[in-house]
Amino acid sequence: MDGTWGTIKGSCTVVRDFADMCFHSYPAYLEEFRQCSEDRQPHSIRLLDVPSCILVGVLGLAVDIPLYTVIALIKSPYMLFKGWQRLLHDLISREGPFLETLCVPIAGLAILFWPLVVVGSVLLAVVSSIFVGLYGAVIVYQEKSFRRGVSYVVTMVAEFDEYTNDWLYLREGTVLPKPSYRKRKASDSAEFSVRPNASVRGGEYPSTSSEAPAMLVPTLVPARSVREAIQEVKMVQIWANMMKSCEMRGRDLLNLNVITTVDLTEWLRTSDSGNETINLGITSYSMLCTVLQSIKAGSAGLLLDNGVEVDQQNRPQDLLLDWFFHPVLVLKDQIQALKMTEQDVRFLEKLTLFVGNSARAHAWDNGAETPQDPVRTAQIQAISRRMIGIVRSMSKFPTYRRRYRHVVKLLLAYSVEREGSIGSSVSGQSVSYEITHLEV
Repeated sequence: MDGTWGTIKGSCTVVRDFADMCFHSYPAYLEEFRQCSEDRQPHSIRLLDVPSCILVGVLGLAVDIPLYTVIALIKSPYMLFKGWQRLLHDLISREGPFLETLCVPIAGLAILFWPLVVVGSVLLAVVSSIFVGLYGAVIVYQEKSFRRGVSYVVTMVAEFDEYTNDWLYLREGTVLPKPSYRKRKASDSAEFSVRPNASVRGGEYPSTSSEAPAMLVPTLVPARSVREAIQEVKMVQIWANMMKSCEMRGRDLLNLNVITTVDLTEWLRTSDSGNETINLGITSYSMLCTVLQSIKAGSAGLLLDNGVEVDQQNRPQDLLLDWFFHPVLVLKDQIQALKMTEQDVRFLEKLTLFVGNSARAHAWDNGAETPQDPVRTAQIQAISRRMIGIVRSMSKFPTYRRRYRHVVKLLLAYSVEREGSIGSSVSGQSVSYEITHLEV
């Protein structure tokens, strides 16, 4: 159907992910913020900075709005004629939107309605200047300096001029002044990474040394060759492998009767069933198994189930991945530094899977033994809490809930098939309803 059905399906997926953000991720953020506010003292406001904040906010509105408007109006003819020039060039040479014959009418409408795009861009610049100017009050409060707030107002005009020059392929840079409005900080060119792991002596989960757990140390990242760039792991590969790993670990847990069909059905039926084993435990347990597998293999990064190793050189350059990739590597080094025995590892797996549910943890006999040393027990419990915290943050990502819900439905289908018939399950009608609505 010339991609029509795929476009409709992709649009529905975007709407589904947006709904998950609104109804699940956002309330979770609010709940964490509420708990954080209860545990901490109220923040004190520096009243001496309030007059400066108000003055800079008003100054930002008085300066940025007219200057943004003037710059946008002056450069709008350039945008109009350069856009027409590019579209007509594509029309003549049959490139870009005019490559396919069926797209020519739509691309022709783009030529006719291009002036509306220019007008919309000017209006957007004027509206955005309001928020940019008001943010100067925040700069004053953060930097505790009226002068830096004024510098911000001036710099933002220069930044806008430079941005529009680059976008319209005009002269590079800007002739306007760009004073610094932030205090000098350490260079951001260094990328934080953990020291590489190497296989050493003793234990099934050896440590690189007997020192304290590894610290985040800034190191310059060497330039990557073209071959390394081609072999870079994509974010979608990591998501797919993570969900596949959750499915595999979930099947193992179903075979061991650690989780049941009732657990999966209740989690699918209600948005907040309170079953943290299904909600966070399976993913945390799966990630822990990946970390332990990487330690056994002596990997410097994370060794995925498909044999691909993700390290500092080939990891996706994605901001979302930065939020949990480095913390997981730090946990990996801490597990190595503890030199845990097989019983300690089983104890860690039990804590991670059941997310603090002591009753279910005691019911699962996986060979774990609580360490006699209370300090060591506390260290293992801390690692478990950090792993669960990473997964809790990761569960708020836009596509996570949709993907994980599909995994749970696959596990439910496997559990019903394993039991022999759908009618023999405890909640037969609910299971039947869920199975017939499996999503891709």
